[in-house]
Amino acid sequence: MIVWLNGAFGAGKTTVARELVGLLPESVLFDPGLVGAGLRTALPRKRLDEVADCQDLPAWRRLVVDTAAALHGEVGGTLVTPMTLLRQEYRDEIFGGLAARRIPVRHVLLEVGETVLRERIARREGRPGDEGGRAAVRARCLGRLPAYRRALDWLRADAYTLDTSSLTPAQTAERVAAALRAGNGACEIVQTPEPTAETVAAGVLLFDEEDRVLLVDPTYKPGWEFPGGVVEPGEPPARAGVREVAEELGLRLDAAPRLLVVDWEPPRPPGYGGLRMLFDGGRLPAAAARGLLLPGAELRGWRFVTEDEAAGLLPPVRMERLRWALRARERGVTLNLEAGTPVGT
Repeated sequence: MIVWLNGAFGAGKTTVARELVGLLPESVLFDPGLVGAGLRTALPRKRLDEVADCQDLPAWRRLVVDTAAALHGEVGGTLVTPMTLLRQEYRDEIFGGLAARRIPVRHVLLEVGETVLRERIARREGRPGDEGGRAAVRARCLGRLPAYRRALDWLRADAYTLDTSSLTPAQTAERVAAALRAGNGACEIVQTPEPTAETVAAGVLLFDEEDRVLLVDPTYKPGWEFPGGVVEPGEPPARAGVREVAEELGLRLDAAPRLLVVDWEPPRPPGYGGLRMLFDGGRLPAAAARGLLLPGAELRGWRFVTEDEAAGLLPPVRMERLRWALRARERGVTLNLEAGTPVGT
């Protein structure tokens, strides 16, 4: 498994991680910061200047998953991973990628009172004689406190939280080890196997009485989505969409949904692409909308949105697919798309 030690910058996660490795049998330290260091060496300065942090690089998030999986396969046991992770969509992407590789994650938040945290940051040491470097590190840690405060609500809800304000690193590691033995911190996240070839996926558009479309927020990947999922071998796509809606939302569709668009998605490594279909699931009465269910391990939330609102939630490729699906619904036709663009019309 992977024990992900989260917390504010400067909270002492790496020191605790080293102590924890000494307490957990067959465990090793995996520092994702080394992935960032490698990217800072390999990527052009122009690309690095486009992001505020290495975590904003898709390559960093992908390499963290790939490196952790490779290291886990090499040594087995437990990887102790100290890394601040404040953006929930990045948590989804990384933990979902690990779950897809059948690697369980225990998420632990090392929480520190802000007064104590500021005192710890002020005492941070660096390389001897490098006072300028130490000052820069302290400034970075303090500058990231607002982002940490904003993330606390979802962090506390997602992770096993341990107040370390009055604990030494050794005491903190002992408490974490005891919590792990008790089964705390397990991430109930759906395990969606990574595709090994092109796939066929079926999504279902559901509308409320104001003709807004339903989007869902998966726990296992970044960005909002349509209800639906991968079509199983030998399964009709429309029936797959109906099955996924029932599994995800507890909603039984009375009739087979009408096909709106078929979109060929080109392969974009590490993805394989394939066919993406969107069906019209019809308009839901208000009572049915109020009765929607959410399996906590798979979906975090849902909402009905206008087309303009959807543009702020969906990744561009899904948004283009939605735009054409809405046009197809208005015209009563089915559209054939390639990479989000109609063909043969």
